[in-house]
Amino acid sequence: MVGPAEWGTCTRTTSVCGHCTPTLTYWNNTIAASCANQDIITFDALTGSQTAALSGHTNYVKSLAFSSDGSLLVSGSRDKTIKLWDVQTGGVIKTFCGHTKTVLSVSISADNTMIASGSKDKTICLWNIGTGEHHVIKEHKDHINTVKFSPTNSQLLLSASKDGTVRQWGIDGHQIGPPYAGSCVAFSSDGAQFVSCAQAAVIVQNTDSGATVAEFHLTNKDFNHCCFSPDGRLIAASAGDTIYLWDITGPDPNLFKTLNGHTTIITSLIFSSSLTLISASGSGDSSVKFWQISTSLADPATPDTEPILPTSESIRSVSLQSKDGLAFSLDSAGVARTWDIYTGLCKEPIKTEAKEIACVDMQLIGGRLIIVWGEMGSGKIHVWDGEKVRLQPGSRSFDPPKGLRITGDKSRVLELTNDQLVLAWSTWTGEPAGRVRLGWKARNLYFDPLRMDGSKVIVHTGESSTQDWDFGIPGSTPIQFSDTSSDRPRLNIRWSNIIPMMVKTIASYSGGPIRIEDRVTGNEVFQLCGRHAEPTAIQWDGQYLITGYESGEVLILDFGHFLL
Repeated sequence: MVGPAEWGTCTRTTSVCGHCTPTLTYWNNTIAASCANQDIITFDALTGSQTAALSGHTNYVKSLAFSSDGSLLVSGSRDKTIKLWDVQTGGVIKTFCGHTKTVLSVSISADNTMIASGSKDKTICLWNIGTGEHHVIKEHKDHINTVKFSPTNSQLLLSASKDGTVRQWGIDGHQIGPPYAGSCVAFSSDGAQFVSCAQAAVIVQNTDSGATVAEFHLTNKDFNHCCFSPDGRLIAASAGDTIYLWDITGPDPNLFKTLNGHTTIITSLIFSSSLTLISASGSGDSSVKFWQISTSLADPATPDTEPILPTSESIRSVSLQSKDGLAFSLDSAGVARTWDIYTGLCKEPIKTEAKEIACVDMQLIGGRLIIVWGEMGSGKIHVWDGEKVRLQPGSRSFDPPKGLRITGDKSRVLELTNDQLVLAWSTWTGEPAGRVRLGWKARNLYFDPLRMDGSKVIVHTGESSTQDWDFGIPGSTPIQFSDTSSDRPRLNIRWSNIIPMMVKTIASYSGGPIRIEDRVTGNEVFQLCGRHAEPTAIQWDGQYLITGYESGEVLILDFGHFLL
């Protein structure tokens, strides 16, 4: 949702499942990432759309690697197994068992005949894919952090261990040459060089001779991941939540660029091209970030000293008006944005008077952006039309509303109260326009993320019960209906494990993934993970889905191809 980015800018963030430590691998615009539920998800690196979910491991996946042609994916898990997957079908080809502890790293040889795995049990295993036979290497004295086959020589393997050594191996398991200092390692794309990190040092060496090509140092840093850019010009290494870049072809050996944006330790670091660096971070952040990397290094920039700010504060609410090609977002600072669904471009942000926001909804009515929000503490409801703020008449409690919704026909504002009531108000006058009592004792109530046309609304509990009401003509008695009616779209949205938490007195929801299901077959067609601000930060009309994140980013997905 941003325009052209400058060198070193984070151009996109994709959130992944819950509190996990994601690992990444990349091949030809496809990214595979581990999830907190032991699954592996693949998604398009260009659009961020999920393409598959691979299930089979019984504990967290700690390592992933594509084959050189992208047809195979290998995974290593805390369940002590290695699985080989057919990328096209998503099926498991073979499971390899032999390690006695977590598998921390995996790699496939360039000719697709061998798998290497490194484990917390201090061993490296070399697996024959065809026969399943394996050879065990026990030279390291601590956890095996990294195993990497040469991208050009299927007979050569590098390993790096927590014991502080990097070693070269032949396919027969014999060590080649002396060990080097280092705890993580990566090959260049042509296999001629490798980079390793030894505490505060990043060292580039010639693969054949072992001669040092370049060496970089930073004080008080402990690097844990490193990689080459595909063109061999840049070295990227991460320490904590920060990424550092060096140009090994330039005359100046000093630090070239610092990238800040993650808030927790970086768990994976890969170049998808010479233009893009991809990083992932773990629990508390659980995100994948895409960084714009320029091919022109003629004018090195001054290293960044401040973190890159997010696009906005945490998103409090999003809304769709897809018939007009529009979507809207409002963040916790009261900044409203209008998005073009088809291009992803954002119109000029608008600073509103919304503050202490409990819940929000917004729609473009008669060319004016109408925003209705409930206020924390006072329980007041405000309607903002860009010119003035109006207080809805009637006595208010100090409890903020649990949800607000402008009806599809724009005539009413619906309020979901803590007393299990749905109240209807005229959008323009604030006069009462109907009410119903839900009869639930559950506290966790919210409006369905599906935006219904006309005057219909669906209310959910955290236990997945629903009540469905049509408020009809203002002044009439609302009519209850069933959400199994034919006007429901074929694709439905379902929340998983909604967990309410109080963060600085503002309700925050960091539950499980959002699932899109085919209501005819019952099959899941998509799963959206991440730290959503709350249920009002998601809207869905059966084709388009818009969601806002605690990071301040907005994602719009088109599911039209599922409806063909």
